[in-house]
Amino acid sequence: MFPADVRPLGTRAVRVRVASGTVEALRAALAAEPLPGQRELIAGGDSVTVFFDDAGAAAGERRLRAMTPPQAQRTDGPLVEIDVVYDGEDLADVAEQLGTDPDGVVRMHTERSWHVGFLGFAPGFAYLRSAEPGPTIARRAAPRVRVPAGSVGLAGDYSAVYPRTSPGGWQLIGRTDAALWSLDRDPPALLVPGTRVRFTAVRGRVSVPASVAPAAPPPRPERGLVIREPGMQSLIEDLGRPGRAGIGVTRSGAADRGALRLANRLVGNPDGAAGIENAGGGIELVAAGEQVLAVTGADVPLVVESPDGHWRTVERGRPFGLDDGDLLEVGPASAGLRVVIAVRGGIDAPAVLGSRSTDTLAHLGPPPIAAGDVLAVGRAPRAAVGAPVPVPTVPAPGVPAVLAVVPGPDADLFPDAAWQHLLDAAWEVTPNSDRVGVRLTGPPLARADGEVQSQAMIPGAIQVPHSGEPVVFLVDHPTTGGYPVLAVVAERHLDRLAQLPLGAPVRFVRDEA
Repeated sequence: MFPADVRPLGTRAVRVRVASGTVEALRAALAAEPLPGQRELIAGGDSVTVFFDDAGAAAGERRLRAMTPPQAQRTDGPLVEIDVVYDGEDLADVAEQLGTDPDGVVRMHTERSWHVGFLGFAPGFAYLRSAEPGPTIARRAAPRVRVPAGSVGLAGDYSAVYPRTSPGGWQLIGRTDAALWSLDRDPPALLVPGTRVRFTAVRGRVSVPASVAPAAPPPRPERGLVIREPGMQSLIEDLGRPGRAGIGVTRSGAADRGALRLANRLVGNPDGAAGIENAGGGIELVAAGEQVLAVTGADVPLVVESPDGHWRTVERGRPFGLDDGDLLEVGPASAGLRVVIAVRGGIDAPAVLGSRSTDTLAHLGPPPIAAGDVLAVGRAPRAAVGAPVPVPTVPAPGVPAVLAVVPGPDADLFPDAAWQHLLDAAWEVTPNSDRVGVRLTGPPLARADGEVQSQAMIPGAIQVPHSGEPVVFLVDHPTTGGYPVLAVVAERHLDRLAQLPLGAPVRFVRDEA
């Protein structure tokens, strides 16, 4: 039997916590011999989380509990050598922590053999472990807002290289020009679990970028949608890119997946065709050529104006046609947050890692929609348009949205009263919420001392940071997180979660389904 913790994470994933030295062995064993229904693996600091299909999680949990404990094994993956210029802003501070000088830090970093334990935080961000015991490096007291791509850092027992510019609280000791992430490579991540890494100190060099002629603008499509006003955070979204969490890429895709599926069915598209997701309404678009559209999601008024000035109203949940030059005006949302617009044929944007979705955290997929953009539309499917249907209701303003939750894998790390506190308290959505997560304010939850190691996250996971105010992850969440998970929102309520506007009241209830 496992000497450690085997616990569900929502309804489709099971987290297995083991001794940190055996994480790689467990991940490798499950990758070599997948369990029935196994879909994906995410390693963490002291855990491996196994994702299953709809029917496999319960049986998978039983099988994991019955497995023989893994034995630590020597990592023998491919070796990647990374040249580093050791001139980081925190090099002297790290030397002081270790009671040595900067040269001593460089020797410590270059003489050790590192290997990739897991990826998280951002695409291609690899947490590197060393087989040799070493010092624990404290993170910065205040994270930097901007850490340049290629920065080499230390934190805790780990080393890492930032694949792209991002915020971060690691101690920076150097920089490299190694390309950690490239969509021209398969896989895009240079460092994947099991890879061995050796750092080499080099002198500073000056890189002269090659002269590249500006790309010609893409030809204007004969059929498409011309954006006159983008509104707030208008994005191209489909059903996302599952199966890539092992390289630090989450599924992403439409925040309200049910709204996208419904809109696509209404115009005769496959469920996963790319559409437009807009926050709060206010988007205006003009048809280039005849188009068939449908709008779902948040409750918004819809007006169509023809080039000669005549106008008509159209309804959510009902397909409608636009003639060439017709203008669709989407008014402000009166209930809900996210508006979904589908067009017959789907938005024909370039696919990145198998999806046309914009991932706002990973910076993958098309850029946000801007005024003047012309969105190409694909070939119309042979399927007929769908019959009008009632659009699922979204929470009315001022009425608390009720979200069903199940206990999270870290629930027992909290004081006994924390779970009931989560259910009894009145919470409110803060302005800091986005597609990464819904941040709530209310009476702070009590927390246990200490932290958990980075572990896999899913949409609906409710993390509790030091403030005691919950953060509920949405579709652009990081693959791993380092705060304890008290609860997980039931999957059937994730679309409801995605429709919560700023200031919306929220109540949690225990899921009895």
